[in-house]
Amino acid sequence: MARTKKVTSAEILDATERVVVKLGSARLSIDAVAKEAGISKSRVVYDYKSKGALLEALIDRQFQRGSEQIDILVQECADTPHPELFARIKMSEQVPDDTEKAVAVAVSASVSSEATLKRKMQDWFDHDLKAIDNPIKREASYLAFFALVGFGCHEWLGLINWESKERLSFLDSIRTMYSSYPDKQS
Repeated sequence: MARTKKVTSAEILDATERVVVKLGSARLSIDAVAKEAGISKSRVVYDYKSKGALLEALIDRQFQRGSEQIDILVQECADTPHPELFARIKMSEQVPDDTEKAVAVAVSASVSSEATLKRKMQDWFDHDLKAIDNPIKREASYLAFFALVGFGCHEWLGLINWESKERLSFLDSIRTMYSSYPDKQS
């Protein structure tokens, strides 16, 4: 009698990422993930009821990874004018890999048709906006954050590949924009 392959939810998500990289977001399916993981389709459905649920789980995992990294970087940026904002800028110094880009494209392609997916993305942005809010320099915080988001989105979606020198220069400009912006006058 054949033994059932034991696989964790994390391994299913790893297989999902591989499918998105190999086949693209349009061909992501529960069947493709099951084949990639070497398990039955019913095993994938047991953990993730739909393609949308797989993407939601990928977002949750990426959010968790990002949050852990931000927590570390906030400590490293403690002596900056705005540790939460500068931590996010520092995180953007890292080039997203092909898997991260593929997942970003898959999520972007699905967000308009998946309300739960859209809500998760909105929650992620709300979390960041609350973290970077600064009553003394609120406008500067938001301008810098949205400049950072615009910078990152183009790269995450594979539209621009920044050279290291350009990347660091642009990110330094965002830091300077925030730092040189006048404080709110009471």
